[in-house]
Amino acid sequence: MKISEIMTRDVRLIEPTQTIRDAAQLMAEMDAGILPVRDGDRLAGMITDRDIAIRAVAQGRGPDTPIREVMTDEVLYCFEDDDTAKVERNMADIKVRRLPVLNRDKRLVGIVSLGDLAMNDKAAKVGTAMAGISQPGGLHSQTGGSRH
Repeated sequence: MKISEIMTRDVRLIEPTQTIRDAAQLMAEMDAGILPVRDGDRLAGMITDRDIAIRAVAQGRGPDTPIREVMTDEVLYCFEDDDTAKVERNMADIKVRRLPVLNRDKRLVGIVSLGDLAMNDKAAKVGTAMAGISQPGGLHSQTGGSRH
């Protein structure tokens, strides 16, 4: 099965010049913990509720802090024509629960989550991905990956 068959297509974007307050409000409105950050027509990064808590609030930054100061600018992604099994393994290896989905022109076309995979694939495979993701480390962990 291809990622395009299970991904979430209705993706809201935010600009790097907007504030972390804007991001938090949009996350609350959408009941989401992650937002893609665009710069023009390109994906420039991702901001998560964890970025706001750890990279902003814990460091004493205010709600008017620009997103670009706390976002993750190393964008990990998959392609819409990737096989779900490959993406599950990759998510386990890189320890993330969601990935932006790009077309081959590297334009954002969706987001895929463990929930999307669980609803449309064998639970055992998603369990394996979750086990890998749950190991310490990764871009948004307290044990590694923080560059700010």
